[in-house]
Amino acid sequence: MMGFPKRHLKIARILVLGVLILGWGAWAFGALWFDSPVAASSHAVAFTYLGVVLVLLFLVARGSRWATLGVVGVVALTALVTLWWFLLQPGNDRDWQTDVAREPWADVNGDLVTLHNVRNFDYRSDNKSGENNPRWETRIVRLSQLTGIDAFLNFWGISWMAHPILSFQFKDAPPIAISIETRKEKGEDYSALGGLYRQFELVYVVADERDVIRVRSNYREGEEVYLYRTTMPQEEVRERFLEYIRSMNELYAHPRWYNAITANCTTAIRSQRSIAARSPWDLRILKNGHIDEMFYERGLLTTKGLPFDELKQRALINPAARKADQDPNFSRIIRAGRPGFGE
Repeated sequence: MMGFPKRHLKIARILVLGVLILGWGAWAFGALWFDSPVAASSHAVAFTYLGVVLVLLFLVARGSRWATLGVVGVVALTALVTLWWFLLQPGNDRDWQTDVAREPWADVNGDLVTLHNVRNFDYRSDNKSGENNPRWETRIVRLSQLTGIDAFLNFWGISWMAHPILSFQFKDAPPIAISIETRKEKGEDYSALGGLYRQFELVYVVADERDVIRVRSNYREGEEVYLYRTTMPQEEVRERFLEYIRSMNELYAHPRWYNAITANCTTAIRSQRSIAARSPWDLRILKNGHIDEMFYERGLLTTKGLPFDELKQRALINPAARKADQDPNFSRIIRAGRPGFGE
């Protein structure tokens, strides 16, 4: 009777070990597929690894001494892939796409903040990437003139995922919008699975609203943008702005990898805060298509007493943005008549 549970325990251990090794191997295959040092033949490298692993697993299936050799071989090969992957370093000197060709940074001198490489591209219907009309600016703003933060939420056809953009408002200057994105090289496209690996660097896009919002509301097909006014007090607004500045400058000096879970457009906002200052974790921070609902529940949005569904309905800016388009008063027009914006 005592031997029966021991046999089952041994089998359970073998099964758990097998699942762990196979899962690790699947991860390593993905690492080679997306991040292979030989970009032109990355898929061939990944399939070569898979072929070697299958041969080693065949040895395991033969049993006896071959099994040990096969397991050791799979573990050693996968460990080498893992070591190589963790040694990959992000960079700032790649052949970047035009919209992320320059990385922003800022000087803080008392009340004055000088923002360098503020993006203010001029888009046209036949030039959605702004390649033919790039414009990078230097802007000076004053911390004492910060008045609030407006939150944009951008959807591209998936209801449970969205892209947040925070826009800092000033009494005496146009808004400064900051969008945390993947920094893609020329020829690269975003991949959610690739974003789990070291496919992209992280970039803070600092931009005029007529650039970073209008390109989404007016020129990219099938995208919707919602705008909310937050209830953050002025002191917290200042802290948040300086958090962005610090993170931006750190990234300018020391590039980081983007990660679809740990360092994406939403989790990076949370992680740039000190641990003590971070808001309580909520799954909607990761599944961020409902993050506006979370903000509503936490009292972070100006609601004017509206239920959430009605507030969201009135927050959609696409029709107003398309009407404003080239108008220099774009930011004012997309806010007109919306809850919390002086209606």
